[in-house]
This record gives sequence, structure tokens and C-alpha cells, in this order.
Amino acid sequence: MKAATLSDYLNQVSLLRLIAVLALVLVVHLPSLPTWEAVLVVAGLGWRLLIALRQWQLPPAWLRTSIAVLSLVGIYASYGRIHGQVPGIALLMIMSVLKLLEMRSRRDVMVTVFLMYFILLTHFLNSQEIWTAGYLLVCASAITALLIDVNHPGEALPLKKILASGSKMVAISLPVTLLFFLLFPRIPGPLWGIPSDAGASLTGMSNEMAPGDISNLIMSDRHAFSVKFFDREPPPRERYWRGPVFDSFDGRAWKSSGISQRVQTPDVELLPPAVRYEIIVEPHRGPWMFALDIPDPATRPDKSFIASEYQLMKGRDVITRELHVLISHPNHILQKELPDLTRRVNLSLPRDFNPRTVALARQLQAEHATPEAIVQATLRMFRQEPFVYTLQPPPLGRNSVDDFLFKTRRGFCEHYSSAFTFLMRAAGIPTRVVTGYQGGERNELGDFFRVTDADAHAWSEVWLEGKGWVRVDPTAAVAPNRIELGLSEAMQDSGELPSFLQRGGLNWIRDNLTTQWDWMNTQWNRWVLAYGPEVQMDLMRRIGIEDWRGMIIALTVSASLILGIIGLLLLRQFTPARNQEVAVRLWAQLQKRLLRAGIAQRPAEGAGSFADRVALETPELGDAVRRAATIYQQLRYLEGATPALQEELARAIKAIRS
Repeated sequence: MKAATLSDYLNQVSLLRLIAVLALVLVVHLPSLPTWEAVLVVAGLGWRLLIALRQWQLPPAWLRTSIAVLSLVGIYASYGRIHGQVPGIALLMIMSVLKLLEMRSRRDVMVTVFLMYFILLTHFLNSQEIWTAGYLLVCASAITALLIDVNHPGEALPLKKILASGSKMVAISLPVTLLFFLLFPRIPGPLWGIPSDAGASLTGMSNEMAPGDISNLIMSDRHAFSVKFFDREPPPRERYWRGPVFDSFDGRAWKSSGISQRVQTPDVELLPPAVRYEIIVEPHRGPWMFALDIPDPATRPDKSFIASEYQLMKGRDVITRELHVLISHPNHILQKELPDLTRRVNLSLPRDFNPRTVALARQLQAEHATPEAIVQATLRMFRQEPFVYTLQPPPLGRNSVDDFLFKTRRGFCEHYSSAFTFLMRAAGIPTRVVTGYQGGERNELGDFFRVTDADAHAWSEVWLEGKGWVRVDPTAAVAPNRIELGLSEAMQDSGELPSFLQRGGLNWIRDNLTTQWDWMNTQWNRWVLAYGPEVQMDLMRRIGIEDWRGMIIALTVSASLILGIIGLLLLRQFTPARNQEVAVRLWAQLQKRLLRAGIAQRPAEGAGSFADRVALETPELGDAVRRAATIYQQLRYLEGATPALQEELARAIKAIRS
């Protein structure tokens, strides 16, 4: 007996559709793949297309095996491993194409189709934007349409018909999907629990700061977080978003010593007015949460803590979007009493570095009696002497602070905060570097602020007797517009800004489109991507559900109800309408048409009598109305009426023009 072949149950049209849908599913992943693999995937799809069109033989098993082994070696060479999300997706894409090249049976077809559904899910690991959701809905509809097509024996179904059926099935599933999204218990962290290398390319604040780090960071317009203020909107000079704090300097970069982390979180006196706001933090693969300086500990989110430098920290890296409602106090007194260990750490300097800066510090100590006076004298130096705020500072040598203060005098915020902190420590004032973000751009549509990597900033904190830690931003002394108006306004005429920060000209079109997109994206982030356990439980409490048990009960009851309604609607759809019901509905259409011409059927007037009266009053309509009335009476009162009569009555009514 001859074994069944692929062509016995999958015609060429359906095979071409399968190749096209697989290409649609894979194409978005191509830019993230190594070049060699992207070429291999495209070549494999093209090869299978030619096989289908020219009736070539499928490649032999030894060749497919060789490609699979070489691909495995290539993935290991490209990523250093074959496990994890990113190399796993890369391997999955190659294997899907190889499956296409060995497709010989019905089982192979079904495996390929269901593999497309799985690959579709992996797109969310690379992007979770609005367009991704729309793209996935289109792909899901296309795969479902393909599933209908490959399960239909004989000739391929019309493309329009299967696309309509696939889209309809996906649309029917959306209410249940929405219900599970709202009520299914959310788990903290990302959906995928396997080794999490998704988002490994994300940029943002680092765990150290060296000259050039932040000036390079602001060349990106990556979204860091968005903020909506509820009651009072703080002025720009108060919009400092606290991130990593560094207290150790090795001569080149500032880092966290780790010693201060052992010290208990310092006391703080929170002064009015308070600022209440909602913040949606983007994933950045760091533990910092970027609260407005400084956050009220009572409002910190679950599973977060206040570190010893008063950073709001997560117990793990932030690798998913998170929404929190916080209260901060820009006016505060932080750590009135300074422990000896903290004092020593924030006065320490590396030996044999920056001798000219150390000499300047001693001169300031001799000329000024108080730390406050030394701070003001240093700020006057930055303000009055020819220092330049620039995105393109010249390189610095081993004694980077000396080179900056006495030679180049050109730098970005990290240069000024680093030099100021070193100088203050050399003058005997405990000082540390704080990094984070400053400012943010208002979106007028949604009345929220969008903060990007271009708003990254560095400043200093000095400890003063009786005042605690006080923020000092030396950049404000050199470029005050940076704080009040933002980076784009402060450096608009410098010619150094990246294109996305430039204003004027045709850029207003781009800015307007960006504003609208930011608004939509923020709503998407707020209501969909940031819908985590905390937001879910808050929503559940508002509708009277207090715990997971109540949530599961509500989910079960609601899902059963929705599925029951969908089932009834589907059953009703496939139940043929009775001839009498169809006839009444069509006759009502005829009455509506004639009513436009002023001809109305009387309450006690039958169809035949009505048709005779129409023929007398309006002869040009007589024959058509009489024909329609005859068919109507047959459908209503005679046994054995057929659907063909329904169609005939519909055509007769359409022929009548008022």
C-alpha cells in the first residue's frame, strides 16, 4: 500500500499560505538575531518556497542534520550558551525553518502550526509595546485561519473566508482573555521563570560613575519612567529623582563602598509640603526605583526598602514595568547625626591623586571658617570662572579632577559632581555623589511627565552640622538652564544635542506625534504592563474581593458565565431560522421601502389585498409587489417552503425602488 504523502492532504495553495504565515511570525525576530542566523532563516524560507513552486525534492536527512548541528554550534558561539531566553528563541527559529524543510506528513504540518503559536508568545520577551499587541493579534488570526485551512480536505478554502473565520475565533476569545488578565492571580516578577536574560541589552543607570558615563547615556531617548502628580506639582528645581549613591572614589570612577550599607537607615525629618504621585518605572535591570528626593518610608512599595543613603531599593533587579503610588518630601532634614563610620567613608580619598585639587581645598579651608562658606566659594568658582557645560568634554588623564579643574574646564554633570565631591572631601566636608534623573518633559495630553535617559543627571550631597545631608548641584552654577528648563533648552545652541532633543523647524511635527504616542504608551503601561500583584489586589478590594480565594471563585463563576453565553450565541448562529420568521422580517423591509413613497399597509389588510391596492394606486409598482406578496404567502402559510424561496423573496424586495 502506498504511503500517504504531504500532497495527499495539503494542497499547494495551503502550503504556500503556511510558508507565508511562518514568515510573518518570524520576521519581527530577525533584527535581534546574529546576521548569520537571520540570513539562514530567510534562506530556509526561500528554499522551501522554491521547493513548493518548482516541485523539487526536500533536502536529505544528512543535510538537515548538518545544518542543525552547525546552527547549534553557531548559537553557542554567538551567545556563549544554548540555554536561556535569547539563545533559546534563536534556536527555536532555526528549528521551525528546518521543520518546514522536512515536512512530509500531517503530523509535521500540525507541529509547525502549533509551533507558530509558541513562537508568537516569545515576541513579548523583546517588546511589550502597543504595536506588539496589535501585531500578535494579527498573527494569531492568521495562524488560526491557517489551522482551519489545513484541516479542510480537498481544495483550499477561499482566503477571505478563512481569514474571516480566524479573526472571528480570536475575537470570541478576547472576553475570556480579558477576564483571565484581570482576575487570574498575578505572580511577582516576570512570567518566564527560566534564566532571565530578556532585556539584557537594556541601558540605564549603572552601579558606578566615571567621566563620560552620563554624557553617553543621554544620547539615548529610552523611556526611564513616567510620573503623574496628584496634588502639587513640584517646580523643576525640586524634581530630582534619586538613584544610585556613591561614596567611594578610586581615582577614576565613583562606586558604592558597601561599608555604608551595613549602617542602619538614617533618621529623617520630613517637612511639608508633601508631594503625592504615581510612577511607572521601566525595566532597567537594576535595584533602584527612582523616587522623588526623598520618599516617605511609610509609602514604600511591598518588597522594597530604604537603603542607608536613602535610596528606594527593590529586593531584586527591576526587570518588569512597575506602577507605584508614592509620597515624597522635597523639604527634609536627613541624618542630623552622622555616625563615625559614615563620616570616615564620605571623607576618604585615594592617595597620590589630584594634588592640585588637594592644595586648593586647603586654601579654601584657610580662607573660610565654615563648611557652608567653602561650599559657596566653590560654587562661585564654577559660576564666575570660564567653565563650560558640554556633551563633548576632552579626555582626562590619571589625575582627572586636576585636569578638569585646572586645564580643560569643560565637562558634563558627572565631571562637575565628581570634582566638587573630591574637593569638598579634601576640605574636610563629608560629601557623596548622587546619580539619577532631573526634570522630565510634560505631556500635555495626559498631564504627566516623561523622564528618559536624556534626563540622567549627577549631583552631590554635603553633610552640614545641624542640617544633615544637603543637596548641592554644581551643574546649576555653570548651566542653571539645565535645571530650570531641561537639557534641550540649556544646550540648544551648542550644536551637540542629538536630533531627538533638538527643537524648532520641522521638529514640531515629530514632537507632536511623540506627545500623542507617549500618551497612548503611558496608558498602555499603566493599565496593562504595570498590572502586577499590588495593582490587582487594589482593584479587587475596590470591588469587594479581599483574597486569592475570592478571586478564584469570581474567576470561575465569570468564566463559566461568559463561556455559557458564547456557547449559546454559537448554537443560535447554527440554528436555521424558520421560514415564517424570515418571511416576516423580509416583508417588514418591503413595508419600509413602500413607506418612503407614502404607501402604508393598513392594520387589517392582508398581503394580497395590500398588493392589489398598491397596483391600483401605483401601477408601476404593482407587478413587483404582487410577486413579493405571493412568495411571502407561500413562506408563511404553505408547507414545504424552502430556503430558495427566502432568497427569491429577498431579491423581489430589492427590486422594488421607492
